[in-house]
Amino acid sequence: MAEDLFEKLVEIGKRRGFFWPSYEIYGGVAGFYDWGPLGHLLKRRIIEKWRRYFVLMHQDHVVEIETPVIGPEKVYIASGHVEHFTDPIVRCTSCGRTFRADHLVEEALGINAEGLSVSELDRIIRERGLRCPVCQGELGRVETFNLLFRTQIGPYEGSVGYLRPELAQGIFVAFKRVYEAMRSRIPLGIAQVGRVGRNEISPRQALVRLREFTIMEMEYFIDPEDQWGSCPFFHRMADSKLPILTYEAKRRGEEKPESFKLEEAVNEGVVISPCLGYWMAVGMRFVEDLGVPSDSIMFEEKGPEERAHYSSQTFDQLVKVSRWGWIEVAGHSYRGDYDLSRHMKYSGQDLTAFKPYPKPIVVKKRRVVVDKAAIGRALKSRAKTVLEELGRMGEGELERLAASSRPVVAGVELPPGSLRIVEVEEKVSGRRFVPHVVEPSFGTDRNVYVALEYAYREVEGRVVLAFPRDIAPVQAVVLPLVENDEKLVERARMVYETLVEAGFTVYYDDSGSIGRRYARADEIGVPAAVTIDYQTLEDGTVTLRDRDTWRQVRIGADEVVDKLRRFIYDGARLEDLGTPVKP
Repeated sequence: MAEDLFEKLVEIGKRRGFFWPSYEIYGGVAGFYDWGPLGHLLKRRIIEKWRRYFVLMHQDHVVEIETPVIGPEKVYIASGHVEHFTDPIVRCTSCGRTFRADHLVEEALGINAEGLSVSELDRIIRERGLRCPVCQGELGRVETFNLLFRTQIGPYEGSVGYLRPELAQGIFVAFKRVYEAMRSRIPLGIAQVGRVGRNEISPRQALVRLREFTIMEMEYFIDPEDQWGSCPFFHRMADSKLPILTYEAKRRGEEKPESFKLEEAVNEGVVISPCLGYWMAVGMRFVEDLGVPSDSIMFEEKGPEERAHYSSQTFDQLVKVSRWGWIEVAGHSYRGDYDLSRHMKYSGQDLTAFKPYPKPIVVKKRRVVVDKAAIGRALKSRAKTVLEELGRMGEGELERLAASSRPVVAGVELPPGSLRIVEVEEKVSGRRFVPHVVEPSFGTDRNVYVALEYAYREVEGRVVLAFPRDIAPVQAVVLPLVENDEKLVERARMVYETLVEAGFTVYYDDSGSIGRRYARADEIGVPAAVTIDYQTLEDGTVTLRDRDTWRQVRIGADEVVDKLRRFIYDGARLEDLGTPVKP
């Protein structure tokens, strides 16, 4: 691809209504972009494609919800974001500009600084004598900056809230409600599409790094003791190829991924969970279906110092683009039970799942018996406080206390023999567990940009956006052969209205020569052009033109809805839809 492809996309994005910087009339604000009429349509179609792959094709196990954009502070304390969602920054002592420290080090020294600690970055800046890249002033100490957008909920001071930086926490907090509504079944996928905000220090790369953007995310809850049973559709993708660059391969200096069959990757431990591997394979197919060739996609495993605080294993799904090389379009993480366990701890609510046994079983269990009468006789007025404290203790804590030679509760020593460990038999119908979570998370805006870049063609001096047909923002254009013939215009309007009523997104264009109108439609990626000509008035047929081949066939005007549907959604070849028109 040409080196200036990004600039070409920026130009066409502004001119034809795909995207542009937000707040342009006020000079713009870094990290914010508008999606225009065509960009919005393209984005919606990509979201619907994602829903087909991740929700609708798995609807016996995956559901979709919607949760608030703003959450109370305690949610993000529990999730670890208040503590961990930070980036390192450094300020110039002369001009006052702030830079992301790891990026500054990478650009100045050409090394990978991702995951380095604040002290390591600070040491490198001092030892290598790095200075402000703008004014060459001295750099201050490296500090951490929290990326959460902070706000206040209501008029009450201290009622702190945050704009969500991801969709996951709304899903985790709602898990119990969704789990019960879905008849308490595991595995359970809970998906969500929505806006998020991250207060990036120095957003760059235009649409690739934004401060406000859309995420398509799913949390897939599984039984950690039944990993294979938690992925009942694994067989669909078992032979799929995954291009994976492992962490160990990166450490050896390798840059190219190795191709693994999904089943092979899981069995060899390259991917630690069949569910994680399965959703990676679905993600591979989804991105390919946006028009990206397989050799421009790979999964890069993140090392311990690179992973988020909640992750046991993470793969970034990368796509190669013209200006920035490999960029992340999705993250695939095994989050374990971190999130639900944390929210159980901070909320005091039970977020476990229950798995029934085929038949109840009898098990022997150790129980701690509290002799309340003995405690009452020995401790008198202090007995109530002690018994209340004992009532708040879990079985494990009680057992440790009972095993002690001198058990003390609430600062009071218990009388001998007041706690006894006994063995009892219980009939158990199942087991409770905290589900583990596999998360595929896609950045919508980045995937829209990727779709634009890989759709771009220059053919015989004109621009063509060759989107996959089902994500094209406008699906058809209706054209009367000439603009000033009332009969042709009337028939063209009838075809246009028919397609609109059938649910297609359609443009009507009668301005300029037919060649110029074809070029305008090609430039915005319209896959099909329906032309009404003088033969239409004679026999009721119209021409259907393919954007990618520029070939045409004649079909009946009354067949347009059916044949356009087959062309757009079923991938039908143009030649199979009608009679070829000679050039």
